[in-house]
Amino acid sequence: MVIKKPDINNIPQNLILPLESGDRLSRHEFERRYTESLHVKKAELIEGVVYVASPLRFQRHAEPHSNLIGWLWNYRISTPGVKLGIEPTIRLDQDNEPQPDGILFIDQSLGGKSRITADDYIEGSPELVAEIAASSAAYDLHDKKKAYRRNGIQEYIVWQSLEKKLNWFQLHESEYISLEPDADGVIKSQVMPGLWLAVSALLTGDMTQVLAVVQAGLNSPEHAEFLQNR
Repeated sequence: MVIKKPDINNIPQNLILPLESGDRLSRHEFERRYTESLHVKKAELIEGVVYVASPLRFQRHAEPHSNLIGWLWNYRISTPGVKLGIEPTIRLDQDNEPQPDGILFIDQSLGGKSRITADDYIEGSPELVAEIAASSAAYDLHDKKKAYRRNGIQEYIVWQSLEKKLNWFQLHESEYISLEPDADGVIKSQVMPGLWLAVSALLTGDMTQVLAVVQAGLNSPEHAEFLQNR
């Protein structure tokens, strides 16, 4: 039997190829293929390379994600002018269109650096981005981190669920530095005043303590000043 190879000259010009991990695309082509790839539930463009998400495990991702969002949501509901997004597509630059696990951003009318476009996407750099990564080998701590730094995202949280570790980076003079817990084991955001995190409690799933600490942050003078000065 002779197997005939497809004639590339007969491929329709308007054919949209399926989105695959490893594809190297422009942001425009990525969006075009993503829109048409109905089988793809989540995909990102990082430094010009496509990453299609694998099925998500419960303990490694889904449960930590819910706790992370619960913490951020408690801050958002007490902080008018700050918006919370879960897995939003962000048009970051021509080579990067991530879909992070969670973001907090300040409304553009109040001085925020990102905006919601006419077709309902986020464009620009949210003030804070958070990701769940299985381990330090994940691209969240490598190419994605570089893209976020270069685009001026002020704070970047990466929770390594398998290694039970959390990194909280702050942009300082165009480089990311690590924010460290204070004597009480709490990290305090520098871009979202009052956003306090009991790191060990989050890593062990003690959400009662996590919410108690963020409430203390919401009751703090710096959070009150943050609301008053906008």
